[in-house]
Amino acid sequence: MLTTSRLDIEDARKIIAAATLKAGEIGVPMCIAIADDSGNLIAFERMDGGKITSITIAIDKAYTAAAAKKATHEYGAASQPGAPAYGINSAIGGRLMVVGGGLPITANGVVVGSIGVSSGRPAQDLEVGQAGVDVFCN
Repeated sequence: MLTTSRLDIEDARKIIAAATLKAGEIGVPMCIAIADDSGNLIAFERMDGGKITSITIAIDKAYTAAAAKKATHEYGAASQPGAPAYGINSAIGGRLMVVGGGLPITANGVVVGSIGVSSGRPAQDLEVGQAGVDVFCN
């Protein structure tokens, strides 16, 4: 039998609140998704002005970060032509994201969930996502 730890709805609300605050500070309304340790959606918020097209992207970034147990931007270089993971972004029905904004969330060295953020540039998505991670990990 396995025992697992995962984020719950209260954790998700705190993480979204911190991410939303950071998005407000940088002036970019975001779509923010929180997933459990297996990549299934726990909570989602689309800020006023968050891009409609970013809804699915944020959810898939959270899915990727949890399921793969790594940040989505780490796939960026590895998925380019000639790189070892070229074409991986077409895996799992195209859900695997290879741009910044998806981060795993850990507790005691174990991935317990993830955050996916979309609507800004990848660096902005990553910054907002990190603010969410930081509130949980501190």
